[in-house]
Amino acid sequence: MQELSGSDRVTTEKSDEGESRAAEEASQPEKARPPRRTKRTTLAKAKDEPTAAVAADAGESKPKPARKRRTTRAKAQPEKAEASADETETTKAPAVRRPRRTTRATAVEEPAAPAAAPTRPVPRLLEKLRAEVGPVMVREFGYTSNMQIPRLSKVVLNIGMGEALENAKAMENASGDLGRISGQRPVVTRARKSIAGFKIRQGMAIGVSVTLRGRRMYEFMDRLMSSSLPRIRDFQGVSRESFDGRGNYALGIREQVIFPEVDYNSIDKLRGLQVVIGTTARTDSEGLRMLELLGMPFARRQETAQVA
Repeated sequence: MQELSGSDRVTTEKSDEGESRAAEEASQPEKARPPRRTKRTTLAKAKDEPTAAVAADAGESKPKPARKRRTTRAKAQPEKAEASADETETTKAPAVRRPRRTTRATAVEEPAAPAAAPTRPVPRLLEKLRAEVGPVMVREFGYTSNMQIPRLSKVVLNIGMGEALENAKAMENASGDLGRISGQRPVVTRARKSIAGFKIRQGMAIGVSVTLRGRRMYEFMDRLMSSSLPRIRDFQGVSRESFDGRGNYALGIREQVIFPEVDYNSIDKLRGLQVVIGTTARTDSEGLRMLELLGMPFARRQETAQVA
């Protein structure tokens, strides 16, 4: 056989060793190889570590906003619990009404009934109109109903104050006298238009008046016919011709001192006044007869004929 050189021997030995190693590896069972670690994962971790540290530092430097407390849920939870508890109670037993407490209720003394106000008597003139005058008027005029009997509707007292243009205090004195006579506060009458001849301007106070109705009207008429008119000096009766054609009567009085309510020493001046008696009579004859039956002192017809 031919002898190999040194270099050739080395190569053959290496090949023999490689073949033996490959045979051994093939004969042995395969083992699970661990995953290989790449350089990229290590680099990524290295990069993330500084960013996380920076973020942590930034979070520590900035104050975190305070979280709002959620109270709605907390409130809703006990309400739900109470509602569920109520539902269970209602299902278990029906609701029973509690009786009202009567222990505090004490016997309250009923207040004594107020004493009944004393009833005022009917005016004498009104009673006379119903009892005496009415039946006579029905017989004389043939009324078919009691509502047709004439009666008094109102009485108007008036004082003209032309002197108030010069004396301002005269209006106050006249108002006081008329208030004492009628028992009612008078109203100031004013001019409706300006009149140059009388030196009157529109709206200027020129008198006082009072309108009486009801009880005060009958009481005033009773005083007028029974006590005031007879006190007139040389009195011979009032005129029968002072009707207006519709049953209303007008009477003029020259002095206010004929009324007992006015004190002669307290007046500043004698003043006259006008009295207008309104009735529900349809004619003057009916009004005249009604006032005559009530007691109005009319002048006699013979005397009026002689005077004429």
